[in-house]
Amino acid sequence: MSEPRIALVAEGDTDYVVIQAALKAILQRPFLLDQLQPEPSRPKLGTGWGGVFKWCHEFRQRAAPGMETDPTLSDYDLVIVHIDADVADKSYADCGDAVVQAAVNLHALPCSLACPPPADTVGNMEAVLSSWLGIPGTGAKSIFCIASKATEAWLAAAILPNDHALLQGLECNLNLEAQLARLPKRLRVRKSVRAYRDLADVVTLRWGAVTQLCTQADLFDQRMQVMKAAWP
Repeated sequence: MSEPRIALVAEGDTDYVVIQAALKAILQRPFLLDQLQPEPSRPKLGTGWGGVFKWCHEFRQRAAPGMETDPTLSDYDLVIVHIDADVADKSYADCGDAVVQAAVNLHALPCSLACPPPADTVGNMEAVLSSWLGIPGTGAKSIFCIASKATEAWLAAAILPNDHALLQGLECNLNLEAQLARLPKRLRVRKSVRAYRDLADVVTLRWGAVTQLCTQADLFDQRMQVMKAAWP
């Protein structure tokens, strides 16, 4: 049984850690996860959602009808494109004039809707990603991973006690990252790759709890189960 090769386009390195931990829980088999964005050897793209936009812009310029037919991605069994739903509250101008110019005729930002339910804004963000990529949507070997409002929600669902106040309205909380950093020491999480790696095994072990609390984690799980079933 060969190891599936998965490519990940993500906002940042901490997102990679959380998504990798989720994949370990879902796949329960060895796999290779290549981080295409952010990519240290290509710092000009930057990080954050602006970096994802620039990666998608380069993909769109290649004019492939889908990620499955792009020759630069042909070696992968799956391509995951991640973005956080809080990007729906952003503006292209936040990333500078070059992004504003590149976004002409693309899906508009901001595009957030009332939360709850998180799914409405996530649906808009799926349309945003499709427009950035210049394709109608994902295909047989590609999926979107959109955490609401950010992957910190998945982390919080894994590590916080079941009765913790921050778990209320978890997927609609735009300030979760700062609130996690202000918790008492035994629960405090300051955003860093090292801190998230230290908690990655907890995310994997408690992935069932994450999917119960986070509808978009559950959607990602469902999409990955479909992919998993198609692999030898």
